[in-house]
Amino acid sequence: MQFIISTTDEVLIPQAGLGLVGALLQDTKLRQRIDALDVEGYLRPEVKHGDVVAAAIGLLCLGKSDFNDIEAFREDDFFRQSLGLREIPSEPTLRQRLDAMRDACGTILREESALLIRKHARKPTPCHGQWVALDVDVSPFDNSNTKKEGVSWTYKKVNGFAPIFAYLGEEGYLVHCQLREGKQHCQDGTPKFLDEALDYAERITRAKLLVRLDSGNDAIENIQVCRKHKADWIIKRNLRKESLEDWLEEAQAHGDWEFPREGKEVYTGETWRERDGKLYRVVFEVIRRTIAADGQKLLVPDIEVNTWWTSLRLSAKDVIALYHAHGTSEQYHSEIKTDLDLERLPSGKFATNATMLSLGLVAYNVLRLCGQGALREQRRLPAEERVPMRKKVFRRRLRSVIQDLMYLSAKLTRHANRWKLSFWQNSPWGATWRGLYARFCGSPIVRSG
Repeated sequence: MQFIISTTDEVLIPQAGLGLVGALLQDTKLRQRIDALDVEGYLRPEVKHGDVVAAAIGLLCLGKSDFNDIEAFREDDFFRQSLGLREIPSEPTLRQRLDAMRDACGTILREESALLIRKHARKPTPCHGQWVALDVDVSPFDNSNTKKEGVSWTYKKVNGFAPIFAYLGEEGYLVHCQLREGKQHCQDGTPKFLDEALDYAERITRAKLLVRLDSGNDAIENIQVCRKHKADWIIKRNLRKESLEDWLEEAQAHGDWEFPREGKEVYTGETWRERDGKLYRVVFEVIRRTIAADGQKLLVPDIEVNTWWTSLRLSAKDVIALYHAHGTSEQYHSEIKTDLDLERLPSGKFATNATMLSLGLVAYNVLRLCGQGALREQRRLPAEERVPMRKKVFRRRLRSVIQDLMYLSAKLTRHANRWKLSFWQNSPWGATWRGLYARFCGSPIVRSG
């Protein structure tokens, strides 16, 4: 079949989802606080600081991280109206203004993002019982073959950055992030970062927090920060020079035994170790293999030892399972790198890239709120209006949110100084979008036809 191609003077919008982004940003004091910043060289700028920041967040919510992407929207009335912009910045203005800000807006972005989550999200889902997880983790950004400031050799054996992130709850809300040079050790600066992350998390929820950290952050300073905030913790221990044979002997004497297959013994249990003059609970998992998984007999038994500092009084198996769930943060890292397209940060200046990462934090949470809200709206709709799902999902990936809700087409009309969006009546996501918009900004839903 061959289509007949024609043009129309009607205004068709391919990214109606920006209306959701604007509705959420409008429910913050982000623009006012950013406008009030004292940025050197910009006493009375023609394009306000708040417009620059809002435009950048709008681009990131569409999966666009390059400064030059703004040029496609310079004459776009919907982009301006949906985000509440007074002026749309040009590519040079966007780049130069973020250069001048030098991450001065980072704290504002994180504070307003935390308030936005508290207003529009349900209580973060606990990982176990009363505990809401706060997962802190470093994820290298591959920026090979670039000469950007701060790019250096990371522990993943690539040149890039090594930012650190803190995610809250089973939904994975991003409460804090910090750009770091690739060569920076993961523990360097982490106690201060953890202290700030717990502050932001406490603004969102009053639930008991459970901090989960990898072995690179096995330091008493992190435990002290958790104690300060009355948060519980599971921190994987760095065995350093501890003997594997000694651990096997202790595990065989005091642990619970399991034999999942021939040639594999698993011992789990608990013990206590001294740290900074105090005794702390340690949960262990010791595995002894005499036969490999492929059936090959080993000449020398293989011993694997995993241990964790924890303040929890749960069983060893429960503690181990809770720590393994910490691996979900890798999915969140992937969404930031690929869905928001932030792995290869756009500037050559470290401070500007730090600002972009902070803007990405807001965009990430806006999309997460849209995704989680869409799941709730789907459950409220009559069965015939719901979008068929292959399986029951608890959390929507940001890429799916961008594809289904951000890049939703609509017809834009203006009459009597009012703007109207019209969706195709059979649009699969139209009803969900309208429900979300009404909930975000309290506007009435007008159904035409």
